[in-house]
Amino acid sequence: MSLLTELRRRNVFRVAIAYAIVAWLVAQVAELALDSFGSPDWVMKTLLLFLVLGLPIVVIFAWAFELTPEGIKREKDVDRSQSITNQTGQKLNTVIIAALAVALLIAIGMHFGDDSPDPVATIGEVGEVVATSGSQSIAVLPFVNMSDDPDNEYFSDGISEELLNVLVKVEGLRVASRTSSFSFKGKDTPIPEIADALKVEHVLEGSVRKAGNTIRITAQLIDVRTDSHLWSETYDRKFEDIFVIQDEISAHIVDALKVALGAGEIVETASNPTDNLAAYEDYLKGRYLWQRRGENNIRTAIELFTKATEADPGFARAWSSLAAAHMTLPTYARVDHKYHYQLALDYATRALRLDPGIAEAHAVLGDVARVTGPADLSQVAQHYIKSIELEPKVSTGYIWYTEFLLAAGRTKAALDNINIALQLDPFHPGTMSVAGAVHMVLGNYAKAEEYTKSAIDLGHPSAAYDMLELSITRGDYVTARELASELLREEDIAEFDLYVAAQTDPSLRDQFFEQVQEQGPINHLAMVYDLVKFGRLDEAFAILEPAKLLGNDTFFLWEPSMRPLRQDPRFVGILRKNGFIDYWDKAGWSPLCSRDGEAVTCN
Repeated sequence: MSLLTELRRRNVFRVAIAYAIVAWLVAQVAELALDSFGSPDWVMKTLLLFLVLGLPIVVIFAWAFELTPEGIKREKDVDRSQSITNQTGQKLNTVIIAALAVALLIAIGMHFGDDSPDPVATIGEVGEVVATSGSQSIAVLPFVNMSDDPDNEYFSDGISEELLNVLVKVEGLRVASRTSSFSFKGKDTPIPEIADALKVEHVLEGSVRKAGNTIRITAQLIDVRTDSHLWSETYDRKFEDIFVIQDEISAHIVDALKVALGAGEIVETASNPTDNLAAYEDYLKGRYLWQRRGENNIRTAIELFTKATEADPGFARAWSSLAAAHMTLPTYARVDHKYHYQLALDYATRALRLDPGIAEAHAVLGDVARVTGPADLSQVAQHYIKSIELEPKVSTGYIWYTEFLLAAGRTKAALDNINIALQLDPFHPGTMSVAGAVHMVLGNYAKAEEYTKSAIDLGHPSAAYDMLELSITRGDYVTARELASELLREEDIAEFDLYVAAQTDPSLRDQFFEQVQEQGPINHLAMVYDLVKFGRLDEAFAILEPAKLLGNDTFFLWEPSMRPLRQDPRFVGILRKNGFIDYWDKAGWSPLCSRDGEAVTCN
């Protein structure tokens, strides 16, 4: 008898197939369950390893043993005339068919049963497209400032950004993000290395020389694969021709790409954002500074955007940028949040009255609504979704929407959206920072550390504090102490040391809170984390009940260590008051909470 025949007779093939299907089912169920509990990645990886190692064990067992009416016996001890392997094989066939049916139902459910029925599902498809390297792809590098005046840097950067904004509207063309392209500014990185890092096949580079009212712009389109120039041109113009030059350059690029690659047309024709050149110059200077963040840069940008709007009240993009600057200033400065949020709302609304198609302004409206906490969270979400629909190839909408989703407890949808942002803008410090926050909430601490370190390397101003928070969450108090000594004031170090000691010595916890109370009442949302960790739930809820829960300082509510808080019945009441339950009913539920009729439970 051949080996193949003997394998069939002993049902080894059937057993292997049945095991593989059942193992797949177990993996799918486990992934859903572990995601709901916020388990770290290593748990799932360990389970998969055991499932894979189980296959050869099962196959060997099926070869060596046989199921008989008297129980399991060694194959060599079974009388062939009494063997019931045929009957066992029929039962295995039934098991295989049933398991396949269940697997098919699960596969259908996974395909159609996404937890985020809002338009993010289709936006996710954009993320998959833009993430792939292909010949219909381009990066616009920051044009080199060749002017005698180094202060004209804003102008060369602005030209590059304006060209990028036009090219991003070309059908079928993937354009590397501004932040990622500009991360190579001032470096001597060879073009092929830049193209490889940005996953593009073509690069647009150039230079700008501005002297008085005269400008010279040189641009060239490079095919990185062949190291050849598809097109190059030099333009000598008066400054008042700047918009004509931008249109000329972008049209030539698109023509060259159409010939070489078959790229599509520009979706919408670029129009002059303003007829006032002084306003446009102030706008470019403001964008140059705002992109660099930091309190001083943002304050100066606000002054420049304000000048631009005063010079041309119909300059929609200047109003939108002014709104964005007021929205971001409270992150970098100790200012009156409500005052600047109200200005952001007013200016974004004005920008959209002038031009309803400005994605940035829609995103600002979403962020204002999020941090001021209206009752209808679905309307908040629509601002972000509209921003993404208008600019599906730009990461900003995804980043801000991720923050909303994370604050709203929809951790799975938050992960999906930040992954798209990472694909679109892999060198954006804000993307890395938010990605670190998402993975910390999910309990994926190794990934959280990876992204947070990248945010630090890319210059994110608060990423070092994120690393301090992550170290504390992980229980890595040695690293936390090192970071604290660098980041905290000397007078805060003693309090921090007491806090660390209280983690393992419950007798010190009252002393820690007494020391905190000396600085004022314990009423800040950030204190809820420590109160829950130290078992003081009543005090934690006293802070939560009057609070609005959609700011970035509420992400921690969904971390694994906050399970005691979420399991308390009072937590559901707070969710209802803040509109979470109504929003989840419309958009998709948090994986950490569920509804059974009117009853809602969280874990």
